[in-house]
Parts: sequence; structure tokens; C-alpha cells
Amino acid sequence: MFSRSLEKRNALLPDPVAGWDSESENDVDIYTIIFLALAVFIFLRLRNVLGQRTGSERPPFDRAARNAVQGAPDSTVVPIAGKVLDQAPLAPTAEVTLPSDRWKGLAESGTVLAQGLDAIAAQDSAFDPRHFISGARSAYEMIVLAFANGDRRALRDLLSSEVYDSFETVIKDREKHEQKTETRFVSIDKAELVGAEQRDRTAQLTVRFVSQMISVTRDKSGTIVDGNPDKVADITDVWTFARDTTSRDPNWKLVGTGSAH
Repeated sequence: MFSRSLEKRNALLPDPVAGWDSESENDVDIYTIIFLALAVFIFLRLRNVLGQRTGSERPPFDRAARNAVQGAPDSTVVPIAGKVLDQAPLAPTAEVTLPSDRWKGLAESGTVLAQGLDAIAAQDSAFDPRHFISGARSAYEMIVLAFANGDRRALRDLLSSEVYDSFETVIKDREKHEQKTETRFVSIDKAELVGAEQRDRTAQLTVRFVSQMISVTRDKSGTIVDGNPDKVADITDVWTFARDTTSRDPNWKLVGTGSAH
């Protein structure tokens, strides 16, 4: 009787083990779903922030290298061995604009002469046309007097080989006829640039000289064969000087002569 009553009582009570298993299964399902949802959410957030690796990523470089090229995209960064120096970002390259009055008093802006001077200055940063003209005035006087006196040594240092040969031909002819030329400068009134050109490595400058001089040529007996010792002649010469702009020799040589009346 007691056992039957106990069986009946047990049948009316819920099975504690069975009930716990059912509730645990429900609890596990709910928590699992929650954790899975959180894991998926976190994964998607990390993927959006960090990106996705594809296997072709560039190797990382240190912070100092990044600071040295601040503002430059990674695709232009080339690792260089050695010490990384701090430097300011490079400013955009601007076109160099030369002043319009760069050759004021020598050549008008935009003329062929000004363009020629620009070309020479681009090849020779030490080029100073005003200094050149001053030297050209002195060279003009020295060459004229050396030619009159037949001074070959002085002429050889001031003339190109072609011009020297033509000058020497005249000197030899005077010597052959035993003639002597006397020349005296009264003044050099003007020395102005009329041409400028850069040909490969050679710069050429053409100068017009306006001068006054007295010149006379006599034979061996003193008889005048050319010129007048009492007359001042107005002379206009157009001479071209040249120099190799890649040479360390700063001297210009006479490469061409002409006259204008």
C-alpha cells in the first residue's frame, strides 16, 4: 500500500531532472543565439574598420619613415636604407618668372636680343653682359692698336684662329711693302650689344662700336700711303665675340669683324 501510494505521488509531481533538462535546453538556445549575434556583429564592425587582407598588402614601414613622407600615399613610398631625416612637406614647384626689365638698358623685353641673353645666362650663371661690354671696349682698343703695331703675340690671345690668320695676312703684306701704320684713339663713343646667341656650348655676342680715331700708314720713307694724320675719322665696327660656356676660361675671343657706314 505504501509503495503504491508512493508511486502515485511520484506520478503527480513533475520530474525534477526532466524539467531541468528542458529548461536548460531552452536557456542554451537563447544564450547561444545572443552570443552568435554579438559575434557576427563584432566581426562585421571589425571588418569594416580594418579591412580585409588579400595577401597582396604592402609590408608595414616604421613611423619615422611615414613622418618623412607625410601626406604621400603609400603607393609612392619607397623604403630607403639609412637614417631618416625630418623634413617639411615639399611646396609645389612654381615656374620661375624672370623680371621683364632683366636686361634694362641693354635689350628690350621680348626681343631676339633679350631672348639670346636669356639663353646665354641659362648656360652660364655667372654671365654679366654689362661686365662683358666693359671688357669688350678694352679689347676693342687693344686689338686695333695691336693690329696697327703688328703685335702678333697680343693678337693671338685675343682672336680666334680664323680671325688671327686674316689679320696676320694684312700685317705680312705691310711688312712686305715696308709700311707702318700709326693709329690713335680719340674716343670710343658707344659700345652696344646688337646680337646674342647660344649655339650648343658656344655663346656669341655681337657689339657695335662707334669711335673716333686718327690713323695713317706710311712707307719706309715716311710718305703717307693711306689715312690723314690731321683728320679724326668716325669709325663704326661690328664685332662678334665668343666663348665656350662649359670652359673654366672666362675670356672671350674675337671671332668675326665687320664695319658699318
